Amino acid sequence: METNATPVTPTSVGLRYGLLTGLVSVIFSFILFVTHADQSPARWLGLVVLIGAMVMAHNTYKQANGGFMNYSEGLGIGAFMSGVSGVISTMFSVAYMKFIDPEYMSRMTDTARANMEAKGGMTDEQIDQGIVMMQKFSTTGWMVLFGVVGSVLGGLLIALIVSAFTKHSKPEFE
Repeated sequence: METNATPVTPTSVGLRYGLLTGLVSVIFSFILFVTHADQSPARWLGLVVLIGAMVMAHNTYKQANGGFMNYSEGLGIGAFMSGVSGVISTMFSVAYMKFIDPEYMSRMTDTARANMEAKGGMTDEQIDQGIVMMQKFSTTGWMVLFGVVGSVLGGLLIALIVSAFTKHSKPEFE
């Protein structure tokens, strides 16, 4: 009897779980944006989602490969998964800020100004310079670059740790 199952590779697992994590991240981000809780500590729950999805992806890969996954495979799955998820969530965030809530960036600028004034120690001129710099890096191109690169690097760091716990290498002398 033939089976036409496609082989499970780190890339295929990373893509599948990256898409799922990206979808969950979009839903989570939308809730945070709508409730204006995107700057609250609740935003860090997204890391719990990423870590949980990475563990699930590693387990899926191990189940399809006789219970084995070496460290580099786990690292590859985690990095690729984070990159895919990062692209999806970054594109959603940019679309949200540009089309759904165009006033979002002005609220963030006002919040940043208020935080700088509350800390004290800065002149009005220094605060204005800080706001101008913030606005320069708030363009679509910079947001996409920082979002995707930040997701990949952050996911790689998380994958370094998660893979150390989830790896199960094949015995060398079997």
